[in-house]
Amino acid sequence: MGLKSGSTFLGDFLRQCGGYAVIDGGLGTELERHGADLNDPLWSAKCLVSSSHLIRRVHLDYLEAGANIIISSSYQATLQGFEAKGISREEGEALLKRSVEIACEARNIYNDRASKGSWDDYYDGTGLKRNPVLVAASVGSYGAYLADGSEYSGIYGDAITVKTLKDFHRRRVQVLANSGADLIAFETTPNKIEAQAYAELLEEEAVSIPAWLSFSSKDGTNVASGDSIAECASIVDSCNEVVGIGINCTSPRYIEGLIQSIRKVTSKPILVYPNSGETYDGEKKEWVASRGVAEEDFVSYVDKWCEAGASLVGGCCRTTPNTIRAISKVLSLRSHRV
Repeated sequence: MGLKSGSTFLGDFLRQCGGYAVIDGGLGTELERHGADLNDPLWSAKCLVSSSHLIRRVHLDYLEAGANIIISSSYQATLQGFEAKGISREEGEALLKRSVEIACEARNIYNDRASKGSWDDYYDGTGLKRNPVLVAASVGSYGAYLADGSEYSGIYGDAITVKTLKDFHRRRVQVLANSGADLIAFETTPNKIEAQAYAELLEEEAVSIPAWLSFSSKDGTNVASGDSIAECASIVDSCNEVVGIGINCTSPRYIEGLIQSIRKVTSKPILVYPNSGETYDGEKKEWVASRGVAEEDFVSYVDKWCEAGASLVGGCCRTTPNTIRAISKVLSLRSHRV
């Protein structure tokens, strides 16, 4: 989109959006709803190989629901994971780029429809309105590649160091930084050492697009591994390439307190996209409806999150375009009050 990188990147974008921006929702469950079989270590990245049209369809569903930021299907797409499935390094890099291309294609279709005025509610008295849209290239944690649930614990073992993690992520980050995405989204970061690895990697590689970094939490005080959320946020706050810090794939009931903790250590925009409140069982590879919140209850939190300091809000696992549509309405009302 040609938006400048650096500390003003998200600030400028938020102003374009009216003060608040909408992040998209869950990808995997929506792909399954459209008929994809994701029972595979590659998870949603499997669709890059077999059914990219479904990914584009889900991106479009979220754009039509009001999302300003769509996140690519590269969360579980690692070069190492592709190689384990017999996919060559070159093919793997092409699939990483393809994940961003699919999101950009969805944005182009959305923009084309809006410019043709095919959606009545995009008109007001002054003429055509259209949601500004960014494409974020997703980078999942090392634990996501392991596909054993360790992304939800952050316990990687003593053998895994900052250097190990930098070496693991380096080539994927290089490819995604040159894929046409507007920013890189480091998602579901479960521990301090991976945050440190990302921050060092961004600086070492002089990555040409900005990044945001979001953590996961199981208790509302610490990230998944037990490391302090404030300490983790401080590590990435000191990295100039990081333009936003936040929380994803975490129960809605913990989000407000986590925003307050992050706010104490950063002045960068804060983003939140919680899951539905259910718990993922990494061994059984299924969601357990422990204390899941209904869609309307999820959305009732949004004003509190914004009051606490969040300016970008969306959903993660098990949230749907309906969730995002409702979030968009809440944020739109807030924008008009600002």
